[in-house]
Amino acid sequence: MKLFDNTVVAFSLKSDSQLERAYFLFKMIQIEPMVKIGSAVTNFALKAHLPIEGLIKSTVFDHFCGGVSEEDCLPVIEKMYSQGNVYSVLDYSLEGKDEEASFDDALKKILKILNFCQEKESLPYAVFKPTGFGRFALYQKITEKKPFTSSEQEEWNRVVARFHKACKTAQEKDVPMLIDAEESWMQDAADQLIEELMETYNKEKAIVFNTLQMYRHDRLDYLKDLHEKASEKGYYIGMKVVRGAYMEKERERAKEKGYRSPICDSKQMTDENYDNAIKFMMENSKMALFAGTHNENSSYLLMKLAEKHHIKNDDKRLWFGQLYGMSDHISFNLAKEGYNVAKYLPFGPVRDVMPYLIRRAEENTSVAGQTSRELNLLKTERQRRKL
Repeated sequence: MKLFDNTVVAFSLKSDSQLERAYFLFKMIQIEPMVKIGSAVTNFALKAHLPIEGLIKSTVFDHFCGGVSEEDCLPVIEKMYSQGNVYSVLDYSLEGKDEEASFDDALKKILKILNFCQEKESLPYAVFKPTGFGRFALYQKITEKKPFTSSEQEEWNRVVARFHKACKTAQEKDVPMLIDAEESWMQDAADQLIEELMETYNKEKAIVFNTLQMYRHDRLDYLKDLHEKASEKGYYIGMKVVRGAYMEKERERAKEKGYRSPICDSKQMTDENYDNAIKFMMENSKMALFAGTHNENSSYLLMKLAEKHHIKNDDKRLWFGQLYGMSDHISFNLAKEGYNVAKYLPFGPVRDVMPYLIRRAEENTSVAGQTSRELNLLKTERQRRKL
């Protein structure tokens, strides 16, 4: 039996009722029109303040999220760590907030999570989104090389200060910080800022991590250029490598505005791009890799590369990451083999986390084979338990 086919290990933490709920949810997600209608109805119900939060919480929220607050997530975190040897990354999943007060709140939240991480071995990383700390339009202006007004410049200075505060605290507490990637038309600004942060805080090891979305055909070149810069300036590179989360949006905008889409032409090209990025990182020193992947082939490849380059399974420079509620067959089976594995654990008020959950469901329907693989594994385990 191949490693990721072991459903006993994969679902050892799920009760029979949790297993049934997971099976039901992935059955629903498999039906694309159902996801579109469900998303629209949910958005409407939340905007109209209809009392559906209880229903959402007991189904999709509890499956894909850790809780409504950090404290609320603790039982999930401790259970995964003590029983499955799987770590957690607390992900405060609020999207689309645009006021200064919410940016300051997001910083406070990250600083609180850093304290949690310092106290708990089960929380090896902290994470935030660039737009959690500042308006999307500011990043976009820099990316498009447009000048700021004086008030925008002041606003941007506050964004930069938030980034520094978070990363300096991360360095002091010795907790690596993952910074998520977002849409291509704002990403250059984030990249430039994160490079400055790496140069400042990654002198001795990787504390600040950027994110590469490998469905973009330009990201491997970007990684190679960054490696040259880091080698010259003498700092470490931390990188979370993922396939990407905004594909439909990216393609639609490129078409609408008449520029070449930044997205690879095919799924196969994306897969090759991803695998080439992890190969490059494993071949070069002074790099730390957080491989965010739900792809079995890429996971097997990374295991082989680690062996080839004599990197031990539990070397802290190499982590595998999956989203909570998905790909347990990868997470728990890797952890059983002694690899470092972390689940991204989203949390926040039900209403505020819904945009994240809707995106998750839509992504699952668009990734061919992902949902059917989850369903087949769940079905196998259900049958095994019945016998």
